[in-house]
Amino acid sequence: MKKCILWGLAASPYQLKMQSLLDFTGHDWERWPQQAGRRSALSMILRLEVAKRRGTIQRFPAMSAEFDEYPAVPFYTHNGKTFYYDSSAMAHHLDQDPGRQTSLLIPQDPRLAFICQLIDEAFDEFGLYMVHHMRWVGSAQTTPMGKMTAREFRRLLPPGFEPLLARRLYRRQISRCPYLFSVAPQGYDAGVARDRTPPSRPGFPPTHALLDGAWRRYLAAMEHLLANQPYLLGGRFTLADASAYGQLGMNLVDPQAIAQLELLAPNTFRWLCAIRDGRQGEQGRAGLALTSSLKPLLRIITSTFVALMRQNEKAYEDAVADGETVFNEAAFDRHRALYDGHLLGHPFRAVAKTFQVRVWRELKESWQALDVQDRKSLEQELLPDAGITFSPDSAV
Repeated sequence: MKKCILWGLAASPYQLKMQSLLDFTGHDWERWPQQAGRRSALSMILRLEVAKRRGTIQRFPAMSAEFDEYPAVPFYTHNGKTFYYDSSAMAHHLDQDPGRQTSLLIPQDPRLAFICQLIDEAFDEFGLYMVHHMRWVGSAQTTPMGKMTAREFRRLLPPGFEPLLARRLYRRQISRCPYLFSVAPQGYDAGVARDRTPPSRPGFPPTHALLDGAWRRYLAAMEHLLANQPYLLGGRFTLADASAYGQLGMNLVDPQAIAQLELLAPNTFRWLCAIRDGRQGEQGRAGLALTSSLKPLLRIITSTFVALMRQNEKAYEDAVADGETVFNEAAFDRHRALYDGHLLGHPFRAVAKTFQVRVWRELKESWQALDVQDRKSLEQELLPDAGITFSPDSAV
């Protein structure tokens, strides 16, 4: 891949994830629209919109689009004409570089590859809920992201529109908290203006305590793991690290979240800062291994991501059986395809999400594709204590 143009925002964890993948594999990149001239940025966004309408934006490798939907950002391109999306797919794209003789980001060992996929998807899907919550609830009084994002778009805006966009971005992201799993208790006061106060939602149990507790448990698991090895799968950086960094590193600009990160997980905080600064270590032959230090992380992944994916898939299947055709955010806004569930002992209400059905089914397919002996060894070494099982008929 030649020099990469990333069309995305510093506010996006998937943007940060892609940047870390490119840094580790030694590729130059620019983030547009922030680093583009006005004319180039306008030309690029027009080409992107045409590609979206025509459905020509690609994933590498190609995956079933049946359950997917285009994101708003980020996208990537090496020529300004052919656009790709999906941060995890980018790792596959980079590993297929013709000049590379071995994969760097996706482990070649099947067991390691499966655990890498599990961690990657857990941070992408459930990690987003935690870090979005920590930004707009935990750092409600101090997050600069509305202003930062508006500044990144300034080359696309008429004069004087930057402050207006910043205010709109704050309101939009706050209003999306319940869709992204963060529901405030009735009458919640964040100490900020009403249009920046995280909302409750009638009929939805509050989930602030659930997400606060999950974030702390993920940090504790990361701290335990990084006290024993430099990266999640051993001696070097992989896609699993990129995904964890993208999500947890999203909060490195949110002052109140930073303070908690430094207090609760100082090793993890330093690890995130090193990756942010492009110091992921050498690409060399440092060993990868599945160690017992992974168990706390796999345990919390099971209790949150795995449990949620099972409940979401069942809700989707039940909704389809009832004739439902609208899902994801469109359904949430129309009070359709909703379901009730439990995580970490807390009740929640959510909307069935088709892209999470795809994620979960692909993960189960990867499990079934493992050699029987590989599945047994994972079950014996790591998964019993974590309580993970991927059999289709297993209980939630």
